[in-house]
Amino acid sequence: MELLFSYGTLQQENVQLANFGRRLTGVSDTLVNYKIGKIKITDKRVLRESGEEFHPILQYTGDAKDQVMGTVFELTSEELCQADDYEVEDYQRIRATLKSGRNCWIYAAAQLQ
Repeated sequence: MELLFSYGTLQQENVQLANFGRRLTGVSDTLVNYKIGKIKITDKRVLRESGEEFHPILQYTGDAKDQVMGTVFELTSEELCQADDYEVEDYQRIRATLKSGRNCWIYAAAQLQ
């Protein structure tokens, strides 16, 4: 199983059902050194599934005072790929260590190349 830290729309039951066909259960945790920004979503599928035009996005700050609360979900490898399909190109999936010490995947702001 893969661990995924969610701080936004993947916590919504309707988004989980649309992408994974099931409701996820998870545990609360905190990501340090990040803050939340907002992006405008234009992808029609994501707009339909989330019902939200603006989504949160993680921005790395490197400041331990910046912390984001969220939920850690266990996903299969296939479900993680489904989550990748849901996230628009503004996000990139990277590894992070949470305040609890759990190592997991997060979706953060994509680095501009």
